Amino acid sequence: MFNRIKKSLMIRLGMLSREELTVEACLQRGMKVGKNCSGLAGSTIDYAHCWLIEIGDNVTFAPQVYLLAHDASTKRYLDYTKIAKIKIEDNSFIGARVLIMPGVTIGKNAIVAAGSIVTKSVPEGSIVGGNPARIIGKTEDYINKHRLNMETAHVYDKNWTIGGNITLDMCNKMAEELENTVGYVK
Repeated sequence: MFNRIKKSLMIRLGMLSREELTVEACLQRGMKVGKNCSGLAGSTIDYAHCWLIEIGDNVTFAPQVYLLAHDASTKRYLDYTKIAKIKIEDNSFIGARVLIMPGVTIGKNAIVAAGSIVTKSVPEGSIVGGNPARIIGKTEDYINKHRLNMETAHVYDKNWTIGGNITLDMCNKMAEELENTVGYVK
């Protein structure tokens, strides 16, 4: 009984432990996450409203994404905090340090550029970026451009990654080859 009261008080005071802020803790509280989702553990999830967050299949999160399902700007004036769902649909990519605000849906096959602040929903198959995020292109066009670019660019297999045990010589070679150009790694 005491532990439950202590935990409730800690939550109200914003003193949550690292264990309570895990993806697993959010799933236990009702957050929904589909299959083959990667990078979510490196994100900050609105634990206080995580049951309002739904993530589809094959979604990739770059580091330090922030999912915020509440907006306390109304609290002082109305004595209520605005809350709304966040939905991230299948096959989306969310770039590093993106902030997704309450009430936003990221459509299927969308790409959100690093550092963006997403205040409005993103249409399916769109690329958005900026503050506030705006449509800057279509996912299909972007992928086709890079598919074509790969025909002449340096392309590296998994051996050229830390997980593939890249050597120092390989690191130096890659850095040299990519001096003024873009490459691709598996």
